[in-house]
Amino acid sequence: MRGFTTVALAVAMGAAATAGAPRTEAQVSVSIGAPPACPYGYFDYPPYSCAPAGYYGPQYFNGGVFIGVGPWFHGPADFHGTVNNHFDPQHGYKGPLPKVGDHPAAKAPKFKGNEERDGRGHVAGKR
Repeated sequence: MRGFTTVALAVAMGAAATAGAPRTEAQVSVSIGAPPACPYGYFDYPPYSCAPAGYYGPQYFNGGVFIGVGPWFHGPADFHGTVNNHFDPQHGYKGPLPKVGDHPAAKAPKFKGNEERDGRGHVAGKR
């Protein structure tokens, strides 16, 4: 009986100590780091692989520099740009994709867009 009393007293003391402790909220921080250095820009969804030439229209470039998409987008809030989703793996594209750090080809193919999106990858309208 003495052992049971000791265990019960220990449980009661532990419960009292836990109840008296201040409650803290977990702090979660997510860092996405720098955008991928891709010659023609990167897809607007994770894992943000490099997009091939001809995927993004000229609206996504400022002075030849990609303005970003997804979490790295730094264009105007009302931005809409054209993409050619035939070059998107989520739409069945199985062709070559550039790698991070590759340099653009000397001559890019002529752009033919078929979908309009905002800077966050949301479809804005069909063409």
